[in-house]
Amino acid sequence: MKNGLKWILFLSIPLIIGFGIGYAIKPATGAMPTPTEAGEPFPVSVQVQDRSQQETDQISNSRQNAITRAVARVSPAVVGINVTEVREQQGLIPNDPFFRRFFDQDPFFRQYFGNRKYEVKGLGSGVIISPDGYIITNDHVAGNATEITITLVGGKRLKAELIGTDPLSDVALLKVDGNDLPNATLGNSDEVVIGEWAIALGNPFGLFEINDKPTVTVGVISSTGMNLGRQNNRVYRDMIETDAAINGGNSGGPLVNSLGEVVGINTLIFTGGVSQTFVGYGFAIPVNKVKRIVAELRKRGKVERDIWTGFEAQQVDARVARYFGMAQVQGVIVSDVFRNGPAEKAGIKVGDIILEISGEKINSEEELFAVLNDARPGDTLRLKVYRERKEVQVQLRVEQKSS
Repeated sequence: MKNGLKWILFLSIPLIIGFGIGYAIKPATGAMPTPTEAGEPFPVSVQVQDRSQQETDQISNSRQNAITRAVARVSPAVVGINVTEVREQQGLIPNDPFFRRFFDQDPFFRQYFGNRKYEVKGLGSGVIISPDGYIITNDHVAGNATEITITLVGGKRLKAELIGTDPLSDVALLKVDGNDLPNATLGNSDEVVIGEWAIALGNPFGLFEINDKPTVTVGVISSTGMNLGRQNNRVYRDMIETDAAINGGNSGGPLVNSLGEVVGINTLIFTGGVSQTFVGYGFAIPVNKVKRIVAELRKRGKVERDIWTGFEAQQVDARVARYFGMAQVQGVIVSDVFRNGPAEKAGIKVGDIILEISGEKINSEEELFAVLNDARPGDTLRLKVYRERKEVQVQLRVEQKSS
């Protein structure tokens, strides 16, 4: 019995020591974490650590790049344009004395005699190019407007005056009153590189009016020197192609490089005949061409194109090419040279086949017309001519056409 009691006491010692240690290290009352309630995916409250100012600045700086800096630089100079045009429509009843004898006394029928005038609203984009308020846009945006309102970034609206317009190149120059307006830097379109970033800014679908700032789209320069020929009595030559989205309302807005320089004026889109909206490619007038036109518009309000070459020409066909021993069908053949004209002075002869003018290939009368319409009286053109089965160079100085 005594031995059994000794064994019980001996075995109890470890238990007593264990309880003592457990009591000593137990957590304080209320320190146990509250378990998340069943069905709650997250704790009721989550502690969010505030970023330091240094961390915030680093994140902000990491989001800045060449494109965001270019947009920030040029955006204040982009404007939305709203125009009103007055158009005429031919009446339903011919304006003839025979019909007037029967219908002229009736107020209902009288409204259908002769041409009817009506107002049309339109919109587009533009870019301010000087602190005193000169604005570039397209002729098809504002060239026929009777009233023009421009909207600045921030929402301020100003009436604009049409200083001059050139329908052939599709360039127009506007002016608003101002002394210290934000203005864009005009770059050098001859230095545009295929594949470099291209940024289009403007007023597509009138979205400028919603938030008083331009819409920005980004792509690359897809191609340069695109000759699209004559469209709606306008000639589009040497155009810049981009895949930056351009839509209705973008016309007249700037195409910008990653330095924030304007390299073109957005003008038209290629739709493939299936849409009226962007489906892949847009085209801009090179800014170097725009500079020259704007200088003339600012000085005279129009572009003088009454040049005289002193020759007439027609497109070369397969029969003509074969007769003159040409390897391929190309160029235009001179069919007439006027006495004492620029062509005669330059030594051009009937039967000469013009292959190029100032580096531009000429394969049709339309291309000849387009190239010559970029010339001004006094300009000297470099012609590559096929004569007597060999190529020769000719310098042609165009003159002012006499009235």
